[in-house]
Amino acid sequence: MFTFDFIDLNSQPRLELMNTTDQTLKRVEVLTVFLKDETTHGGPSLTHIRFEAVELIKPQEKVVVRHRTWGNGKPTTIENDQLKQLTLVEGRITPYVLDISWQDHEGKMQFQRIPVGH
Repeated sequence: MFTFDFIDLNSQPRLELMNTTDQTLKRVEVLTVFLKDETTHGGPSLTHIRFEAVELIKPQEKVVVRHRTWGNGKPTTIENDQLKQLTLVEGRITPYVLDISWQDHEGKMQFQRIPVGH
């Protein structure tokens, strides 16, 4: 299982995952998060955050998961990064989730869902 944190790395927000198990986990993936469209309310999401897979996370190890924000089918600039929308704000609902999948030591797929966002 994982814990997470949003950290600031070189003035850019990043997702940090920690493997809290005593097993090495393989092929860790965070599914793409589609952000709510604030301009068309209820329309299709034009902005999403795509995360790179991590091949291996050792027990109790932390890794920074690389991501890219996409808008209108194209990668956005660093200045238009939207990862901060996934940070938790006390007292506000959490409209997004991090859906994480990985292979355990037996090769079985496992899943975890973590509510995030504001």
